Amino acid sequence: MQRMVLALAATLAAAAAARGGEVALTVYNGGFACVREARELELMEGENALRLTDMSGQLEPDSVVLRETGTLPFGLDILEQRYVNDPLTQERMLREMEGREVRFRVTDKDSTHEETGTLVRSGWNPSGRYVGGNGIGPIVKMPDGVRFSLPGQPVFDGVDPAAFLKPSLEWVLRSGRAGKAPVEVSYLTGGLSWEATYNLVAPGEGGDEFALSGWVTIRNDSGKDYPDADLKLIAGDVHKVMPPRNEEFVAFGGGYESPRLAKAMPQERAFDEFHLYTLPRRTTLKTGELKQIEFLRADGVKGVRQYVYEPLRGWHCRHGDTGRTSGLNDEKKVGVFIEIRNSETNSLGVPLPAGKMRLYRQDAADGRPEFTGEDAIDHTPKDESIRLAAGYAFDLAAERTQTDFDFHSTAHELTESYEIKVRNHKAAPVEVRLAEHLWRWSNWEITAETAPHEKPASDRAEWLLTVPADGEATLAYTVHYTWD
Repeated sequence: MQRMVLALAATLAAAAAARGGEVALTVYNGGFACVREARELELMEGENALRLTDMSGQLEPDSVVLRETGTLPFGLDILEQRYVNDPLTQERMLREMEGREVRFRVTDKDSTHEETGTLVRSGWNPSGRYVGGNGIGPIVKMPDGVRFSLPGQPVFDGVDPAAFLKPSLEWVLRSGRAGKAPVEVSYLTGGLSWEATYNLVAPGEGGDEFALSGWVTIRNDSGKDYPDADLKLIAGDVHKVMPPRNEEFVAFGGGYESPRLAKAMPQERAFDEFHLYTLPRRTTLKTGELKQIEFLRADGVKGVRQYVYEPLRGWHCRHGDTGRTSGLNDEKKVGVFIEIRNSETNSLGVPLPAGKMRLYRQDAADGRPEFTGEDAIDHTPKDESIRLAAGYAFDLAAERTQTDFDFHSTAHELTESYEIKVRNHKAAPVEVRLAEHLWRWSNWEITAETAPHEKPASDRAEWLLTVPADGEATLAYTVHYTWD
C-alpha cells in the first residue's frame, strides 16, 4: 500500500490555542458579528510560528486584533498572518495526489472491488469546485486505458498531521519572553445575523389591547460553533463596507392570559448611535442553527384600529397627466391598520428593533389564538408610533366614481369631481379614512366637498367618513388644478 503525503503547509513550530477560553459575540442586524475569543499561546522567546484552528469560515482576515490579557506582558507582535480557508476535503486530497497511484473502490450490481490507477489530473482547483465543464475534468490512467472520470470512490491511507481540518489563522509572532500568554483574539465575520419578531395577542372580545412578546432569532451560517458564548445584539443601521466575494474562501409565546414566570430578560442600553441588548445568560450557537430568545414581554398594549380606503395606494403618479381616465380603478377593498404608541403610558416605551410583527386574536369559542395579519416594522425609538397593515376588512366595501371632468389646456387648468361610497355590513358603525392622492399638479384646491378635509401632505387630502351599521355613507368633492 502506498503512503500518502499531502503537500500542505510545513509542520508548525508551536501550536496556538492549546486551551480555548471564553467566547463573546456581538451580532449586528447587517449579517455580521464581532467575535472575541480567549486563547492561550505557548510561546518561545523570539519568533514563533503559530496556528489558530477552528476559526470562522467567513472571517475577515484584515479585521483580526490580538490583545494580551495577562498581568505580565509578553510584548507580542504579529509579523505575518495567513488565513487558510481551504480545509481538508476529498477533492483537495485528490489534487495533492496528482501523478500518484490511487486506489478506487468500485461498486457494480454484483459486488464491490478495488482498482488502482494513476491520477493524472483531479479536475479540482483551489476555487473549491470541479471544473469539468471547461473540458479539464479528472483524468485517471487505469490498466485498461485512460478514463476521463473517477472510476469509483477514492481510498486514502492516511492524513498528514499538518493538514488543515478547519479554517485557520497562521501567525509568525514575536514574543519578548517564553511562557503561556493569555490573549484575546477578536475579528469580524460574516454569516451571523439576527432579527426581531413580535407576537401581539388580543382577547376574543373587546378592543385592540394586546399582550406583546418579542423574540430575537439568531442565525449562524459562519461555519463555526460558538459554545457557551457571552452574547450581545446591536440594533441599528451600522454602516459597513462589505468585502467582495472571494471564491477561494469559500414560537408562539403562550396564550393571552397564560400564567407567566418572572425571568431575566436581555438588558437594553444606548450605545453610540445604536442600541445594544445584552442577553442575561450564556448560550451556544452551533453552525447552521437558528436560535430564538425572548427579549420583551408586555401586557395591556393598546392599539388604535383604523380603516383606510386609499384607491391609489402604490400607484406611480406623474405630474402633468391630464388624461380623463388616468388614476381610475375599480379598487373596492378597505385596508385595516393598527397604530400602537411606543410609550410608557402604553406599557412599552423601549427601543424596538426592526422586525416582523404578527397579530393574533383569541377565538372566544375555544380560547385558541388565530393569526389575523402581520407587517414589518423599522427600528422604532420610544415615544414614536408603529403602524401595522393588518389586511383588508371583509365587511367593508367602497367604490370611487369620477362624476365630472373639465380640462382647458390654454387656460392651464383642470377640474374634476369624485364620489366615494362606503358600505358597512358590520353590526356597529365604523369610521373610515378616505385618502386621495391629488397628483395631477402641485397647485390644487378643493372647491367643493360634503365633509371637511385634512391636508397631511402637499399632494394628499383625507376625509373621515362615519358609516352607520349595516348602512352606507357617501363623500363627494371637487378639485381644481392650475399651472403656469
